[in-house]
Amino acid sequence: MKRALIAIPAVAILFAAGCSVGPKYQKPVTPVVPAWKEAPPESFKESQGWKVGQPGDASLRSDWWTIFGDPDLNNLETQIDVSNQNLKTAEARFREARALIRLNQSSLFPTINVAPGISAGRSSVAKTLPGGNPRFNNFTLPIDLSYEVDAWGRVRHTIEAAREEAQATAADLETIRLSLHAELAYDYFELRSADAQKKLLDSTVEAYRKSLELNRNLFEGGAAAGADVAQAETQLESTQTLDTDIGVQRAQFEHAIAVLTGKPPAALSLALKPLNEQPPVVPGTVPSALLERRPDIAAAERRVAEANAEIGVARAAFFPSIVLSATAGFESGSIADWFSWPNRLWAVGPSVLQTVFDA
Repeated sequence: MKRALIAIPAVAILFAAGCSVGPKYQKPVTPVVPAWKEAPPESFKESQGWKVGQPGDASLRSDWWTIFGDPDLNNLETQIDVSNQNLKTAEARFREARALIRLNQSSLFPTINVAPGISAGRSSVAKTLPGGNPRFNNFTLPIDLSYEVDAWGRVRHTIEAAREEAQATAADLETIRLSLHAELAYDYFELRSADAQKKLLDSTVEAYRKSLELNRNLFEGGAAAGADVAQAETQLESTQTLDTDIGVQRAQFEHAIAVLTGKPPAALSLALKPLNEQPPVVPGTVPSALLERRPDIAAAERRVAEANAEIGVARAAFFPSIVLSATAGFESGSIADWFSWPNRLWAVGPSVLQTVFDA
């Protein structure tokens, strides 16, 4: 282990203050091929091949579910943003990431510490000089100021990494919000589909019940065989079983919707409403266009930039730290003249770099 204490002149400090040892971030380059493997949709025939990607994750923040034109769905979707606990957790993480930016930015300014102290003591009488007082008091009020010169860009890279993390966390928030809204829409339409199936099964059960009654009457009159009655009973019981299963599935989707909207399952009841609306028209597009609107991809790119900034923080650890310090205040043995001008104290530390080199 070799330890070195290096003093740097003021001119060298001013020169180094603008240095940065971290790499400059560049977005990852993705190799492209000259043409698509599959034929593009008709709406993309005029695109003349590839185009530069334009991130569009912000376009997903609109109320996209309104295109279905279902008032009940619209009402349920609006409850997610105010009631879903997972979304509130993601929002708290985003606020934490923004607070870390301000915390790291504080390193750009000096740090001031005030630590007043009062102490009292008594010396040995045997060792006290004749006429001296064995008791003594000490009143101090030091004010310490320290400032780390960001010579190698450590603080700047730390702030940059925190800023990129905040942007990635914002994209994570939008990803969770999008997933929750999409899951609610999926569960809602599955529930309405179950309503349509249950309506059909209810009418089928009623028809099979009448058929069973008719076959029993014919059997009692001698116009039908017992096998016909047994077959009618089997059809009725099988349909009743399917009807019960659909009712259970509907209850499960209803409970899922309640949890997504931040309610206990017992507090939400949706009336039967068979699904009979036509789905909205989906415009023709290619998967790459959908990738431009995905916030999770935007979050991944921001975390690459964050990792790049953290490389600068790690590299700055190889270099010494420059700390400027000063202390001022008052010190006295009596509280009566504690703040008198003759009892002032001050000290200024030199601009010194100290580092440890491991062999």
